[in-house]
Amino acid sequence: MREVSVKTITDHIEEMCIAVNHYLSEDMKTSLDCAVNTEESALGKQILGQLQDNLKIAGEDMIPICQDTGMAVIFLEIGQEVHLTDGNIEDAVNAGVRAGYTNGYLRKSVVSDPYERVNTKDNTPAVIHYSIVPGDKVKITLAPKGFGSENMSRIFMLKPADGMEGIENAIMTAVKDAGPNACPPMILGVGIGGTFEKCALLAKQALLRPVGSHSDIKWVADLEKRMLKKINETGIGPGGLGGKTTALGINVLTYPTHIAGMPVAVNICCHVNRHISREI
Repeated sequence: MREVSVKTITDHIEEMCIAVNHYLSEDMKTSLDCAVNTEESALGKQILGQLQDNLKIAGEDMIPICQDTGMAVIFLEIGQEVHLTDGNIEDAVNAGVRAGYTNGYLRKSVVSDPYERVNTKDNTPAVIHYSIVPGDKVKITLAPKGFGSENMSRIFMLKPADGMEGIENAIMTAVKDAGPNACPPMILGVGIGGTFEKCALLAKQALLRPVGSHSDIKWVADLEKRMLKKINETGIGPGGLGGKTTALGINVLTYPTHIAGMPVAVNICCHVNRHISREI
């Protein structure tokens, strides 16, 4: 049994909160670079260039990539041979978020009650997803989620008879309803299967997969490629001002489901798609 102090997790999360809000992941940098070269609209190309300039300034001057530094969503994969010591894991995670957003001078966007709307002033609590995995390591994945794109996300409770056409229509409905509001070019995470809540979690997790990669399941990979083409044919374009780069990528995850249902969730993310992982 390996002992891991939760204080170590706090320290890592503090650093990760600051880093992920100032530096873009390599897969997102690459996808943006490619989009600038392939975009045919002059205005669309200009907007993509401005996004690149913004990223450069953010990294060099330590200014957040976006003023909406998101609600912290954290995935913890805890090895079953790990014994966590020195306190409560949930308190430790929130302490890390609190320190990261306070010491990093990041915008605090969380309210303590969804109706009364009183700001917690430290961006806690985080949304935490736990999973127990084999081994003696702890993997932390942080994905701050801004709500310009989160608000455009959808769940569709389809019937099995809706088939592939129903899945494609659901994805396109989410994209068209979002339009410019999700700060395109966007990334789409799609979850298919499970239950109402499971497909939403799958969609969120799908955003963590490197953009440009594809599922190992053939029909899923084919769906990803086909839908990316269809989405970019909508003409919404960068900033919603026209062009062929409406989405940089679409990642789909699936899960077994009930004979009577086919849940589909579409979690939309803006072009930064912030995510970072560390293993302890």
